[in-house]
Amino acid sequence: MRKLLGILLCVTLIGCASVQPIQKGNLTPGMAKTKIIKGQTTQNEILEVFGAPNIVTKNKSGNEVWTYDKASVETGTSDVYGTIIIAGGTGSRTSTSARTFTLMIEFDDNEMVKDYSYRSAAF
Repeated sequence: MRKLLGILLCVTLIGCASVQPIQKGNLTPGMAKTKIIKGQTTQNEILEVFGAPNIVTKNKSGNEVWTYDKASVETGTSDVYGTIIIAGGTGSRTSTSARTFTLMIEFDDNEMVKDYSYRSAAF
């Protein structure tokens, strides 16, 4: 019962987070590595691939930095993906996992990618 309550608490807390999913759903480490080339990729190309950023800021050097955040929660049984089973006693095994991915892209004065970094976590 404690495990079930813990899972429900995690799902509730993650659901209340202010992170907005990327509309195109293509924000992954693989996409970042293959689509972003330092000194060559433009802001327009980034917009085409990843859509509008969640956050736009400027760093200490005055360069524009775009931040993309993506969070997802997957809950399911051992044989059904994406189904939430709240009632216990069915004999089914449920599992819940959450993933976050943050991509930060710094642009130079010519609107070209100067640098980028990303971090991901799964729990």
